[in-house]
Amino acid sequence: MSRLTCSRCILLLTAALAQPAFAASTDVKTRNVIFVMTDGLRWQEVFRGADAALIDKEHGKVSDPAELKKRYWRDTPAGRREALMPFFWQTLARYGQVYGNRDLGSDDYVTNGFNFSYPGYNETLCGFPDPRIDSNDKVPNPNMTVLEWLHRKPEYSGQVAAFGAWDVISAVVNPARSGLLANAGYDPLLAPPVTPEIDLINRLKADTRIWSDEPFDSFTFYTAMRYLELHHPRVLYVSLGETDEWAHAGNYELYLDAAHRVDRFLREFWQTVQSMPGYRGATTLVFSPDHGRGEAPDEWKSHGRKIPDSKYIWMGILGPDTPALGERSHISPITQSQIAATLAALLGEDYNAEVSKAGKPVRDVLPR
Repeated sequence: MSRLTCSRCILLLTAALAQPAFAASTDVKTRNVIFVMTDGLRWQEVFRGADAALIDKEHGKVSDPAELKKRYWRDTPAGRREALMPFFWQTLARYGQVYGNRDLGSDDYVTNGFNFSYPGYNETLCGFPDPRIDSNDKVPNPNMTVLEWLHRKPEYSGQVAAFGAWDVISAVVNPARSGLLANAGYDPLLAPPVTPEIDLINRLKADTRIWSDEPFDSFTFYTAMRYLELHHPRVLYVSLGETDEWAHAGNYELYLDAAHRVDRFLREFWQTVQSMPGYRGATTLVFSPDHGRGEAPDEWKSHGRKIPDSKYIWMGILGPDTPALGERSHISPITQSQIAATLAALLGEDYNAEVSKAGKPVRDVLPR
């Protein structure tokens, strides 16, 4: 075992020992969870804002750097990140908690070792890495996700839904086995009632194709929003993908625009649930990516095993049970594998009691 591997093991063990054992509690205000992921959004943009090394034609394919700077460039990292993601920083970080700013000694990372999408979604939703999940092939997930685990409980049956821009998201949650409502890729939403608005979204999505395996995020978001308003699920999972698509294309302007748009979608989700009886004051919003990316200017477009820095991610959480500790600093690392149990714990459920190999909940985001 290398010194690096040994040190990492010691660090993980220390963090685990520092976490008190979780006991399921019904003394929670959270009745509903909305979990939004955006594929491959770097921690660097989340915490530092727009990157000067990429606002150019050579490295970021930016045709008008001056115009892009007007939208997203400010003199300080705090100003830049707020210009890029105003809801995240003005509301979520202020009244909730944010993890993953490596500049402040807050590490959040994947443990699957692959640093790409399907392994990341599996680790996130199941709570553990699986070496069998070693590609992005659309193969039904052999593992039970926390979404499926909740759906099996009578109080959540028919109350869990998953929406994904990337068509592989349907394989990740495996609706054939799980029984979940899953809508991903270009598939139309056919759960009744198919209102005229949903029918129009379905048709526009089918007719607006840039990528073969996923539509624009807006189609996924508005489909999920209409489902939320019509069916009132207790657990809503939404995975968006444009941040990853535009990064792979090397288009930094559209990458930033996609991140900015996801932030607006978060605001719309939050404002909507605060206006709805049964959701107001009883809903927690969780936000995270599936993997990170390499450093600018050379590796930002990519991720994977050959780019070790792409393991670093981040997480934001806002809700009635999460203490408003803001941007966390100088704390023990957290991992992607802890998200599944954290989602369950926010609802007063003990995922680890049945899935012992899953990461433990992030204690600081739970009621004290």
